[in-house]
Amino acid sequence: MAQALDDDARRLAELGYKQELARTWSGFSNFAISFSIISILAGCFTTFSQAWNNGGPLAISVGWPLISAFILIIGFCLAELVSAYPTAGGIYWWATKLGRPIHGWFTGWLNLIGLIAVTASVDYGCATFLNITIGRFSDSWAGGDALRQTFLLFAIVLVLHALINIFSHRLISILQNVSVWWHVFGAAAVVLILIFGPSEHQSVGFLFERFNNSGFGSGDSGPTFWLYVLPLGFLLTQYTITGFDACAHVSEETHGAARTAAQGLWKSIFYSAIGGWILLLSFLFAATDVAAVNNEGGFVGAIFTSSLSSTLATVIFGISTIGQFFCGMSCVTSMSRMAYAFSRDGAVPGWRLWARVDRNRTPVNAIIGGCAVALLITLPALYAPEGTATPVAFLAVVSIAVIGLYLAFLIPIWLRLRAGDAFQPGPWTLGRKYKVLGWVSVIEIAVISVYFVLPIAPEGVPGNKDFTWTSVNYAPIAVGAVLLGIGLWWTLSARKWFTGPRRTVDELDEPKPVA
Repeated sequence: MAQALDDDARRLAELGYKQELARTWSGFSNFAISFSIISILAGCFTTFSQAWNNGGPLAISVGWPLISAFILIIGFCLAELVSAYPTAGGIYWWATKLGRPIHGWFTGWLNLIGLIAVTASVDYGCATFLNITIGRFSDSWAGGDALRQTFLLFAIVLVLHALINIFSHRLISILQNVSVWWHVFGAAAVVLILIFGPSEHQSVGFLFERFNNSGFGSGDSGPTFWLYVLPLGFLLTQYTITGFDACAHVSEETHGAARTAAQGLWKSIFYSAIGGWILLLSFLFAATDVAAVNNEGGFVGAIFTSSLSSTLATVIFGISTIGQFFCGMSCVTSMSRMAYAFSRDGAVPGWRLWARVDRNRTPVNAIIGGCAVALLITLPALYAPEGTATPVAFLAVVSIAVIGLYLAFLIPIWLRLRAGDAFQPGPWTLGRKYKVLGWVSVIEIAVISVYFVLPIAPEGVPGNKDFTWTSVNYAPIAVGAVLLGIGLWWTLSARKWFTGPRRTVDELDEPKPVA
C-alpha cells in the first residue's frame, strides 16, 4: 500500500501539486461519489414532470436510453482525460493543460457554477420530498405554506451537508459506499412495490404514448412538438445523469486514481442509466390514473398516491428522500473540492481563504462558501407562478447546472480533439476511437446547451399576453451574466495575471518511490 500511495503522490507532483488532501478513498468510493451524485433516486423523481409534460411516456421510455447513450460517450471522453490528469481541478486543469489559460479560466468557472447549481437543485429536491413525507404524518404541516416550508427545509439540509463534510471527513468515503447500496436496494424496493402494490398496470403500448402539457403548440405531433417540446422533456435524463466529474475532483484522495477514477466515471454513468431506466419504466406502468398525474402538473408523487396504499406511497417517498440526502452530501463534497482546486490556482476572489485546509486536511471554507452561494441562487424558489406549487426557479437552477457542467465538459473534449496524437494518454485510453466519440460529444453538448436556455412555459416568453416573471426560465440570464462577467474580468484583469494551475511542488520535492 505504501508503494501505491507513493506512486499516486509522485504522479500528482508531476502535475505540479503537493499531496495536501488525505488520500483515503478506494476505487469503489471514487465510483460511489459519482453514482451518488447522479442518484436515480433524486433526478428520476424530482424532474419526472419535465418529461411527462414535454413528450409524455415516449420522452421517458425512448428518450432516457437515447440520451443516456450520448452521455456515456461524453463520459468515455472525460474518463480518458482523468486517467491522464488525475487532479482535484479536474476538467479545468485539463482545459488549461491542453489549451491556454483562457480555456482553463472559462472551464473552471462554468464547472464551479454548474456544481454549485447541482448542489442547490439536489438539496431543494430533497427538501421538497422531505416536506411531502413530513406532511404525510402531520395534517397541520401538510396544510402549511409549502413553498416556505420547503425553502426552510432546503436551508436545513444544506447546513447539515456542510457540517457532515466539515466534521465527518473520515466518514465521507464510508457514507459514499453506503449511498451506493441505498440507491441499489432502494431503487429495487421501489420497483418491487410498483410491481406488486397497484391493483392494475398500464399496457406496454402506453410507454410510447405522447403528451403535450407544456402549453406550446397545439398537440402531440407536428414540428413544434418534435423539435421543441419533446427535446425539453430530455432535461430529465440530461439533468439526472450529471455530476459524474466528481470522480476527477476526488482523484487526489483516491488510490490508483489514474485507473480507478477513469473507470469510476464511466461505470457510474452506465449503471445509473440501466437502473434509472428500469425505475422510470416502473413509474410508467403504475401510472394508471393519467388524469391524477396531469392534475398535479406531472408530479411523480401522484403516481404513487393514486396507485398505491397510503403506507406504500409513504415508503417510496421516504426511500427517495434519503437517497436524495445522500446525493446532496456527495454534491457538496465534489463542489468544495473543485472550489478548493480552482482557488488554489488563484482564480477565485479571496482565493487564499477558499484554498485553505484545516488540520484534518478538509477545505472547510470552500464548503461553507459554496453552500452559501447555493442558498442564494435558489431564493427565487420562494415564489411560484399563480395556480401552481412548483417554482419555475427549480427548473431554472436545474438548467443552470446542466448548461454549466456540460459546457465545461465541452471545452477540454474539444481541446483533446485538437491535440490529436500530441496528447499523452494515461493507462485508460480510447485509442483511435477518440475522434468519433469526441465529435459526437461536442455536437450533443452544443445542442442541449441551446435547448435548456429556452422558455419552459409560454407564460415565460416575453411579449406573451400572459407573461409573468415567476414563469421565466432565468437560466439564460444567469448563465449569460456569468459568461459576460468572467469574460470582462478576463479581458480587463485576469489575462494579465492568471496563468493557470500553479505548481505547489518543485521537481526536487517530488516524493521518491519506496524501495
